[in-house]
Amino acid sequence: MTEINTNRKYKSSVFTLLFGEKNNLLELYNAIENTNYGNDTDVWITTLEDALFMEQINDISFVIEGKFVVMIEHQSSMNPNMPLRMLIYIARVYEKIVSSDNLYGTKKITIPTPEFIVLYNGDEECPDKQVQKLSDMFSEPLPESLANLELVVTVYNINKGRNEEFATRSEKLKGYEIFIYLVKEYVKSMDRDSAIKRAIGDCIRQDVLKDFLKEHGSEVHNMLLSGWNWDDAKRVWQREAMEDGIDIGVGKGREERDNEILALIEKGYTSADIKNHLSKQTRTATV
Repeated sequence: MTEINTNRKYKSSVFTLLFGEKNNLLELYNAIENTNYGNDTDVWITTLEDALFMEQINDISFVIEGKFVVMIEHQSSMNPNMPLRMLIYIARVYEKIVSSDNLYGTKKITIPTPEFIVLYNGDEECPDKQVQKLSDMFSEPLPESLANLELVVTVYNINKGRNEEFATRSEKLKGYEIFIYLVKEYVKSMDRDSAIKRAIGDCIRQDVLKDFLKEHGSEVHNMLLSGWNWDDAKRVWQREAMEDGIDIGVGKGREERDNEILALIEKGYTSADIKNHLSKQTRTATV
């Protein structure tokens, strides 16, 4: 397996690593929508990035032949807030697509038609397909005919055995489903590190995502291994902060501080970075 640079801070996932490449992305989209876009299709990748933290903000977004802008998010837990998140993402993508000069002109601008997709492979029960609407999040529900703003997200369950027609149309998606399934099965009887390594080795031997895993095996291993349980992570940060004399409750409620620590973890901050951040806030709050 190819070794990776241990200083690499760019936050990604196995899903985005696999499907962030144009041909694999088109294969995935064709599988979901039963279309036939070829590898010569004009595709513009518009995935959002945070230049400061070298972090992907959303999973994948791309424009097909200037006609459609597609946003695909991968989720291992159900999130009812995806319509709002997608609204924020699509606004930023349109900012990249549309010139600000044209925006204030008198001629109507034509923009790519948006499409919002979530692919779910968590353990919580989920139907093969469900729809999430932005209007369902409004504090004052309105009849559909009166909703001034709407955004519809389609959620597909891609666990092994669900929406099987997708896997028949995409060898890469089928391989991804098998790989994740094996990790989940192996982790039931061995530690996570060993389960990931065994799943990678078995898939390579069985010609499942063979080329991808041979090239990115170490990176895939590290990505999955870092996906630790938040409750365990939170206890570790709280204990280390208290050992270093940092009052994690100063200036904020405990829940708010917990959420802040989670956000820092997701951005790839190290233990030292987080403790330094908390320490600075504590000093500021006590001045």
